[in-house]
Amino acid sequence: MHITKKQNIIISNPETKEFLADAFYPETDKKLPLILFVHGYKGYKDWGAWNRMAERFAEAGFFFVKFNFSHNGTTVEDPHNFADLEAFGNNNYSKELSDLGAVIDYFIQHEKVDDQKLIVMGHSRGGGISIIKTFEDERINGLITLASVDTLDRFPKNDAFERWEKAGVFYVLNGRTKQEMPHYYQFYEDFKHNEFRFDIERATEMAMAQMLIIHGTQDESVSMKSAEHLHILNPNSELFLIEGANHTFGAKEPWEENELPEDLHILTEKCIDFIQQKI
Repeated sequence: MHITKKQNIIISNPETKEFLADAFYPETDKKLPLILFVHGYKGYKDWGAWNRMAERFAEAGFFFVKFNFSHNGTTVEDPHNFADLEAFGNNNYSKELSDLGAVIDYFIQHEKVDDQKLIVMGHSRGGGISIIKTFEDERINGLITLASVDTLDRFPKNDAFERWEKAGVFYVLNGRTKQEMPHYYQFYEDFKHNEFRFDIERATEMAMAQMLIIHGTQDESVSMKSAEHLHILNPNSELFLIEGANHTFGAKEPWEENELPEDLHILTEKCIDFIQQKI
């Protein structure tokens, strides 16, 4: 089967700025279900094994899209590095939801896409963004969370918060790149201003889409309890735990193998089966 790969498509969003997306899909006359992959905090579309995963979804008969949030720190010119830390510091949840909306609008009208079969799949913080967008956008039929957070209230606490408010910025070290990643106080202000909208618990309870929750039992970044909590909030959801899997399901950056890591392979096959059965 021939797989078409269109990479670094420029998406315009007047509410934020231009960013890049990739589309992987098989050559066929049939209309294809659309899967939109939403990366997480300090993530980007080309991280680790995401390209391998995209290929597998395309082989299984899906139109698979992954993209960089406009303010994730990468740029249109340099999508593989955090070349714009100023943009990273000015990111917030409102911008990410706006960008996801722009991606939906762009790809749902593609001639190869079945606009009645739209699945949003989010990793980590991208899972939380995906849950909120699924509640807000009735075009979304399927929701898959991968190692998702169950709250977007993930800010410094106590003295650290007071220092952030006073200084207007706090920095987080990126362990891989050794960059000091800034977070401006506007991030918290945007959250407080939209706290009702950003309530993942409410959105999970009220989301109408078919929902699959995937989590690793050895997730070092987001506790497995978050997945169990989401499942309780939406009893119609399916909870799928991968024994021993970490936060990135065995993938790392760079990923130079031709095969998916075992846990990410298990995840991908589960997602394919879920969509084929439920959507």
